[in-house]
Amino acid sequence: MSVYRPSAARRPPYAVCAGTCAAVLLLLTACDNTSDSATGPRKGRVTASATAGVAGPQADGQRGRAAPGPYSPRIRPREIPRLGPRTRTAIPADSRQALVVTGDSYDSSLSTAVLYTRDDAALGWRAATDRWPARNALYGWTDEHWENDLRTPTGVYGLTSAGGLLDPPGTILPYNQSPAFAVSGEGFDGDSLEGSFDYVVAVDYNRIPGASPLDQTRPLGQKRGGGIWIHVDHDGPTQGCISLPKGRMRELLQLLDPAKKPVVVMGDVPALER
Repeated sequence: MSVYRPSAARRPPYAVCAGTCAAVLLLLTACDNTSDSATGPRKGRVTASATAGVAGPQADGQRGRAAPGPYSPRIRPREIPRLGPRTRTAIPADSRQALVVTGDSYDSSLSTAVLYTRDDAALGWRAATDRWPARNALYGWTDEHWENDLRTPTGVYGLTSAGGLLDPPGTILPYNQSPAFAVSGEGFDGDSLEGSFDYVVAVDYNRIPGASPLDQTRPLGQKRGGGIWIHVDHDGPTQGCISLPKGRMRELLQLLDPAKKPVVVMGDVPALER
């Protein structure tokens, strides 16, 4: 009778796996510890000599990137509201005062006025006055003014001289006081014109800048009109001028400074927004 005897060499499967894995791990460890001097740096491996003296992302990924500085928002200079690019461009770069007269509509004789100043170019324009009631010509505005069309010319014009029937109210603009500024009669609505030219500021439309408001020279010709002033309101439409209440005229004359190259920017809303 034969007797069954189990083989001593047979081992459970898990024992074979454990032994094989241990051997593989030992082999990998030995490979990883291979001297660089013998085999040189292995591909994909960063050695101490390769990173010595290297800063920033080359050595340490994103950790070497310089930290951003403090946030400093860009401040845009303030612009005069409701003016389009063409109108803004028409304001001289060295002008630091702008009287903006905005008509209610193209055919309206009612408008409002605000004086803006730009004392700091980095900060831009700011309103120096409240919004004042104003009037313009009987039939409103025009881009091409002609004599007796009873419209006020739109655009940007210098303010370089003043005058009036009364003494200058503390203005530093060139001021021509003369009895020639006396006026009488009635306006379009039966309003009295007396006192309308007690104070005036000449608008440099079709005139020689700096000349007296009474100067009759018309560089564009007489047919293109002239004598456009800012003057005292007489409670009715004008023939082409801008009018302000008497108190506001005094204030305007006291604020305008020839060193700031003042201008008037005037027109109906669509004209100013171009």
